[in-house]
Amino acid sequence: MAPQTAGLARTIIITGGTSGIGFAAATAILRDEHGPWHLVLPVRDAARGRETVESLASAVAGGNTVEAMTMDLSSLESVRTFAAELTSRVTSETIPPVHALVCNAGVQMGTNLTHTADGFESTFAVNHLSHFVLVNALLPVLSAPARVLVTSSDTHDPALKLGPAPAWSSADALARGELAASAKPDNALVAGQRRYSTSKLANLYFTYALARRLPEGVTANAFNPGMVLGTALGRSLPAPVRFISTYVLPRLTWLLRRVMSPNINSAAESGGALAWLATAPDLAGTTGAYFDGRTQVRSSEESYDTVRAEQLWSGSQRLTGTRV
Repeated sequence: MAPQTAGLARTIIITGGTSGIGFAAATAILRDEHGPWHLVLPVRDAARGRETVESLASAVAGGNTVEAMTMDLSSLESVRTFAAELTSRVTSETIPPVHALVCNAGVQMGTNLTHTADGFESTFAVNHLSHFVLVNALLPVLSAPARVLVTSSDTHDPALKLGPAPAWSSADALARGELAASAKPDNALVAGQRRYSTSKLANLYFTYALARRLPEGVTANAFNPGMVLGTALGRSLPAPVRFISTYVLPRLTWLLRRVMSPNINSAAESGGALAWLATAPDLAGTTGAYFDGRTQVRSSEESYDTVRAEQLWSGSQRLTGTRV
């Protein structure tokens, strides 16, 4: 369902839009009457993309439109191909100007150390490196007013004690799947969870470093969806854990909010907050911030280490061959 005309419409790109928070955010944006919005969903599987567009059709209102384009975050070549095609379509005015790039897709690997087509550890590559390449490749079409959103997680903050804390290392080491020495006692499952929380810390370093580099009128902010039950994030976890997280825990949300954390949300709740961050006019001047749902808060003290952030930026450039 491509746009008939660019008109006054604006484009929003959401990675990870076929399920979970991303799908819920896409639904909320397509129902938003403050557009018109043209939603682009980068998808790994074209057939899945068509199915998603068809299922979103009932949500479309107010002249909003949606389409899927092929992109695989586990391949930097695929990311660059997508970015080049989208840039060509924007510059030729066959789709509207880009209003928001929402870097929402993420993976949490299970007990096996896996690598992408580029040879990088999958969690760090998909959650950080591929989005780093995507954002930098699309910078030429992110002209003011525009915004970048990066989905992080409160698991990045050790003070909240929501699981294995990050064990920060250099970009090169993280790309090999190597955490800091403090993580050496981890078993395979804990190590996978710690790689995830460390990648979410990387999301914050990237967001804050990006905000310092963007021109006036282009913003970058990070988003914490809270614990969202029943999504595809844990699809690589061991089968018993995956079954519990997918089918059991979502039925116990009320109890978990009482005994574990009040910040446990449905996909619709967190997706609605992400959609608001992508579209709300009041946020046009807000940059370098971290939002817990719709509330601006401070991220962990560790996340404000500018030396680490700059080292991650330069290391990510070197690893991916990105020049900006």
